Amino acid sequence: MAVGTLALFYPVFLPMSATAIAYLGHRALYVDWRAVLTHFFTGPGRTSRILLAFFLVLNWKSLPLAWTVRVFHTFIYHIIRRPKKLPQRALFHYGISASRTSLLETDYNIHKSNSTYFADLDVSRSHLVTHLLQPGMPIIGDNAKHQRVRDKNGKLVEGAFGIGLGAVFCSFRREIAPLQGYEMWSRILSWDRKWLYIVTHFVVKGKVRPTGWDGRRMGPTRERVVLADGSGEPADFSKYVIATAISKYVFKLGRFTVHPALVIDAAGLLPERPGEGWTGGETGTGTPEDLGDLDEQGEWDWRRVEAERRKGLQYAEHFAALDGTNSLFDGGEDGAVGYFPLG
Repeated sequence: MAVGTLALFYPVFLPMSATAIAYLGHRALYVDWRAVLTHFFTGPGRTSRILLAFFLVLNWKSLPLAWTVRVFHTFIYHIIRRPKKLPQRALFHYGISASRTSLLETDYNIHKSNSTYFADLDVSRSHLVTHLLQPGMPIIGDNAKHQRVRDKNGKLVEGAFGIGLGAVFCSFRREIAPLQGYEMWSRILSWDRKWLYIVTHFVVKGKVRPTGWDGRRMGPTRERVVLADGSGEPADFSKYVIATAISKYVFKLGRFTVHPALVIDAAGLLPERPGEGWTGGETGTGTPEDLGDLDEQGEWDWRRVEAERRKGLQYAEHFAALDGTNSLFDGGEDGAVGYFPLG
């Protein structure tokens, strides 16, 4: 998701899309669909047309503009279907979406090409971020009215709101066969003073179900087994993981980087934190108080949120450290092996 995409979505893409759909619907009323379908399935050349239609259906997600449709569908879907308010515990919950490997995504090893995972990640992340943070985006975007974001000198920040993708890491464990279905489970992993980290697991379809849903029921669930000591079930769900990716997003107002906690707080998903809040302290993510013994079944307060953020940050910090590899590029100081065509 590029910076400025959301800034253009509401005033430009949404009205254009609505106008185009309305026009196509108007034109469709004047088409004799029975005659069209009869000719399609029985007229000369029907075999070629049917095979082509079948091929296009199997490979729709790999067709031109399909990625754009998939991503912008996430925005429209969550504007229409998102509950008015989510519980604060939803902050680290998974957003689940399903897909299937098309034939055009298959490589010479006869499985889903590694490069195509990143297009799926775009869609999965867009679902999650739009669903969780969509209420906070207009608040941060209209900063002149809500006055949530200020620079280090206390000056109110101006500019269009946008989201930028900073980096993606993906670890592959097993292959996905052609036409095989799979699920993408994405959730917020952590955040620091600049980046929001998101972890996505590609999971075998139908093998794992959540114990519940935040809001209306959206599919089957499973029972959570509670042991005698009050802990959860020791099931190993990692055996169903096909691949795992970590992505990092940055929020912008113009060219100014917005603290992720400000966006999350504007969406109503952060409990109040004492002291300097979620953007204070030396690290810019709150003063490092001792969290003490946490009751995982207790109230979803700032201590539980901070404990989860710190746990995820242990992984995110290693990922963020890879940014330093940019400095390894020396411009071929000692030479290069060649310059190759068809790159």
